[in-house]
Amino acid sequence: MTVTRTRLLAVTAGLLLWGAGPALAQSPIYRCGNEYTNNPGNAQARGCRLVEGGNLTIVEGTRPAAAGSPAAEARPGAAPAKANAARSPGERVDSSEQRARDSDARQILTTELRRAEERLSDLREEYNSGQPERLASERSNPQRYQERVADLKARLERAESDVAGIQRELGRLAPAAR
Repeated sequence: MTVTRTRLLAVTAGLLLWGAGPALAQSPIYRCGNEYTNNPGNAQARGCRLVEGGNLTIVEGTRPAAAGSPAAEARPGAAPAKANAARSPGERVDSSEQRARDSDARQILTTELRRAEERLSDLREEYNSGQPERLASERSNPQRYQERVADLKARLERAESDVAGIQRELGRLAPAAR
């Protein structure tokens, strides 16, 4: 009795799946410009084309919120729009505030220049006009010595470039108030 019942259930399930097959098939998909649809209406008049070859999934993205919109201000962790917005040509910074900013920038650049000059001095001393002292591991391997000399030269050129760049930046700042 149970074998017959199992067979009956299997046959019933098979018939249900066989009958539902066409209903589960995907209907044709048409592309009308940037729009995908299953029901294009008059497909030829709209210039729609039939998309062939497998299933198609379209996920629409979200649109970014404008800087001053309520949606942008409601986001947690978002900076205020005023802080990120560019200043309009008519908007000016107070002169005392600008002097303070210039002073801070000059102090930072002066500190960086001092550090860069120290690095440059140390590298010049180590480079020793292209004849740095050989290390113990380099006595038996001249190739390693040549690689270190080339690396030192590149680092020295980079340090010289850094010093020159910082000096240019200092020259661009307004002269310090005396």
